[in-house]
Amino acid sequence: METGSLTYEYRHEPVMLNEVLEQLALHEGEVVCDCTLGGAGHSVKLAAEVGATGLLLGIDQDDMALAAAHERLDREAPGVPRKLLKGNFGDLDELLCSAQVPGVDGFLFDLGVSSPQLDIPGRGFSYHEDAPLDMRMDPGNNTLNAAEVVNTYNEADLARILRVYGEEKYARQIARQIVRRRADAPLKTTGDLVEAVKAGIPAAARRHGGHPARKSFQAIRIEVNHELDVLERGLEAAVRWANPGGRICVISYHSLEDRIVKRLFQEHSQGCICPPDIPVCVCGHVPVVEIITRKPLVAQAEEVERNPRARSAKIRVARRL
Repeated sequence: METGSLTYEYRHEPVMLNEVLEQLALHEGEVVCDCTLGGAGHSVKLAAEVGATGLLLGIDQDDMALAAAHERLDREAPGVPRKLLKGNFGDLDELLCSAQVPGVDGFLFDLGVSSPQLDIPGRGFSYHEDAPLDMRMDPGNNTLNAAEVVNTYNEADLARILRVYGEEKYARQIARQIVRRRADAPLKTTGDLVEAVKAGIPAAARRHGGHPARKSFQAIRIEVNHELDVLERGLEAAVRWANPGGRICVISYHSLEDRIVKRLFQEHSQGCICPPDIPVCVCGHVPVVEIITRKPLVAQAEEVERNPRARSAKIRVARRL
């Protein structure tokens, strides 16, 4: 793909932008870290909030996203200091050390896969285009790809991944079809996988609830990129690096991610966890964050109409004590 088309490719609308800005409540001169930079849809506005005396940190493991973000920030936030870092937010500790910042006043995690990654057929994320089975967010550093998962994992492991990560009702039947078909020839393309998934779902069920392969593709993408482990590591690091009063804002798109965010924020907001019959606290457990959103924020109806990606988005926010 030519660099000239990068900015166009990455110009998808940032989800729940107004809510993000309101919840992060940034001020001039602060440090903000967009852990999922993409094409800088959120970051151009975050940069405007911290201004010329602040600092924008942006993290992405995709070279095309970093190039697109640089272009856009040059154009729309030229006076704001920035450091764009190639990497995965699961390695937030190392990335922030390399950026040499003492602390961060606002973190944003937008956990959706950026639309351009899904739309570029060669990346193998899309069930609408026939392409090699890949699904790696960072092909340079990740050796495991989707073809390896579907062609080498045993039936029980495939069923578990589809059931847990995809919340797929027909996980067992789909796993059986994958194993049966690869016995004849390896599944090499997204089209091969779509056909196997369809064969595992009853015809009546295929007629409802969107594309029949959506949940399976989500599940395999999560497995390939270790997304849930990465999320836990990234959030734990953000809690450590947040300055007092600093906020951590997370946009999640499915219940697995949302549960992890909710649990982690709850664990870090708990005080003493000693049994009630112990007169003096011996656990030493003190809360390090305050939960700002008792219930997750969801997108307004007009945004969902304008931007369907916002339909399943939920925002949770915690503030460092």
